Amino acid sequence: MISEPTGRAAGPYDAAFLPRLRMSFRAAHEPVTQPVSKFGGQPVWLDGPAWPMHPRTGEPLVFIGQFRVPGDEVRLAYLFLHEEGVVMGGDTPEDGEAVVLVQPAGRIPPFAAIGSPGTRGRTLWRWGPDYTEVPVEWLTDLAPMPPEADAAATAAAAHSRRLRGEGPDVAFPEADWPGDFLGGEAVYPNNLAFGIDASWRFLCQFEDRGEGETDPFFLNFGYGSGFLFLSSDHLEGRFMWDCS
Repeated sequence: MISEPTGRAAGPYDAAFLPRLRMSFRAAHEPVTQPVSKFGGQPVWLDGPAWPMHPRTGEPLVFIGQFRVPGDEVRLAYLFLHEEGVVMGGDTPEDGEAVVLVQPAGRIPPFAAIGSPGTRGRTLWRWGPDYTEVPVEWLTDLAPMPPEADAAATAAAAHSRRLRGEGPDVAFPEADWPGDFLGGEAVYPNNLAFGIDASWRFLCQFEDRGEGETDPFFLNFGYGSGFLFLSSDHLEGRFMWDCS
C-alpha cells in the first residue's frame, strides 16, 4: 500500500499525499535490489549511479535511504546526508549537505555536487560493540495508520497551523502521534518547515534514533525528526531536520 497524490496541496503544510501511512522497519536478510522503500544498504539506482559529494570537502555524503514516490510509475527519492560529529544534515536545505535525488528522469538540485559514476560512500549504520559502526539495511513497510494515532497527528498539525496564524484555535492533542509516516500533514517540532517554501510538498518524516540496543539504525537530528519534500512535479527533492 502506498499513498496517492492529492492534486490539491499548496505547500509543505498541506497533505500532498493521502492517506497518511505508518512506516515500520523490517530487517533485510539479504541485499535489497528492488526499487522499494528502505533505510541503509546500497541505493537501487533507476537512472544510474549519482552519489552526492560534500560541496566543499569533496567527501561522499552518507546514504540514508530510498523512498517510493507515490503514483503509478515506480520512482524513488534517495536521501544523502553529511555527518559531522554524528549530527546529520546541514544548516539549511540547500547548503549541499543534504541531497535528495529523484529517479527516473528527476532533476539534480542545483546545489548538489555529484561524484563520478564509481563514487560510493558510507551508508546508514547502528552502534556495535565498542562503538563500532555496523552497516544496516531495513525494509520500510507502509500500513494504514491506526485511527487514534492518525487523529492525533492531524490535531497536532492543526495546532501548528493555529500557531502560524493559518487556522482556527485547536487544542494541543493529549494522545501521542506517530513519529514515522508517509503522507498526510507533517508534524513539525517547532511548527515550521524551515527553509522550505510553498513550492515544496511534504512526503514523509521519521524520528532520529540509535541510542537504544534495539534501535534499527542511528540517526541524529538533535532528538528531532527528518522531513522529505518533493517539488509539485515530483522531479526534485529537499530535506530538512528539526528538533524540539
